[in-house]
Amino acid sequence: MLPYPQIDPVAVSLGPLKIHWYGLMYLIGIGGAWLLASRRLDRFDPTWTKEKLSDLVFWVACGVVLGGRIGYVLFYKPDFYLSNPLNLFKVWEGGMSFHGGLLGVMLATWWFGKRNGKSFFQLMDFIAPLVPIGLGAGRIGNFINAELWGKPTDVPWAMIFPPYSDPAQLPRHPSQLYEFALEGIALFIILWLFSRKPRPTASVSGLFILCYGCFRFFVEFFRLPDADQGAGGNGGPGYIAWDWLTMGQLLCVPMILGGIALMVWAYRRAAAKPLAN
Repeated sequence: MLPYPQIDPVAVSLGPLKIHWYGLMYLIGIGGAWLLASRRLDRFDPTWTKEKLSDLVFWVACGVVLGGRIGYVLFYKPDFYLSNPLNLFKVWEGGMSFHGGLLGVMLATWWFGKRNGKSFFQLMDFIAPLVPIGLGAGRIGNFINAELWGKPTDVPWAMIFPPYSDPAQLPRHPSQLYEFALEGIALFIILWLFSRKPRPTASVSGLFILCYGCFRFFVEFFRLPDADQGAGGNGGPGYIAWDWLTMGQLLCVPMILGGIALMVWAYRRAAAKPLAN
């Protein structure tokens, strides 16, 4: 069993001002994405300035934060936040939904593209390889917060999380690190290598949705679902059906199917005309 590193969730404390590692992880993800986007900007559109790129990153970041938080509230804990509306603003305590964040990014991207003469999928293909940076950083933030840990296990790398997080004090899968490895590192490598060559428009977006859906669906087998998700069919606490299907897995099914369909559509469309960047 590996010891859980005791890291204070507060990175910097200056009197009443407290800067949490969870928030810093979002800044790292956004900053890293901006730096890599700057390197790829000439390939995407040589006429674009760094200022226009900064505007795009700003609106996408807004989509991530607002969509992620609203999605978490709607998908996972609507009753809790209706009873405690001020907790909606306590983002440093965690509670962000990737699926909600994705919807927020899509909306921000569509709006920005309409104003700047770019199609939705042109921008999404440009953004998709950058997203795993933020995903990986966010999972490290979850790990530092000692939240979203996994099911009890006896694997050699199991960890016991702090009592304030896990009163049962059981060895558990460090599922946040599994997600960091898959959604952060592996997904970044796959998308970065795939997008290095010209690909049909929408194929990079399709691969991103497909791979993320598969990775997240897989990790959900090791991650403990939220106990307040209720049950459906024969489901138990935290499951919505069949004693194994979680809300995270349910939300991934349309992503996997949509990713496959989008890639098929992109390549069939490209076969009928010259390859588009």
